Amino acid sequence: MDALSAALKVSASGLGAQSDRLRVVSENLANSQSTGTTPGADPYRRKTISFAATLDRESGGSLVEVVRTARDQTAFPTEFMPGHEAADANGYVKTPNVNMMVEMADMREANRSYEANLQVFKQARDLISMTIDLMRGT
Repeated sequence: MDALSAALKVSASGLGAQSDRLRVVSENLANSQSTGTTPGADPYRRKTISFAATLDRESGGSLVEVVRTARDQTAFPTEFMPGHEAADANGYVKTPNVNMMVEMADMREANRSYEANLQVFKQARDLISMTIDLMRGT
């Protein structure tokens, strides 16, 4: 496999991984206010995503793949809301362990990584196109 095709494959794996990461962050943000529906019930638990580099024997490149998605096991914050349906006997409601600032920073980083992989993909595609044009004698 030539270097340009390998670059396409590597950047495509990065695009897929960052797309999955953005999906997980979006789920976290969408559920950041979700509480339980019964007294003392657990609310939404933040999701995390883990990546690993794998060697692609065909291209010799290092690809990115999602190893797993998991649930963040940190403790749930509580808020005093005595009238809420999920309030315990003392009036406290467990809220999701989603930190909006962390999620926004993660989203920004994933977006930048996605854009960088997209630029590499476009550059490799353009170089392949120019090579074909040169071979045609255009």
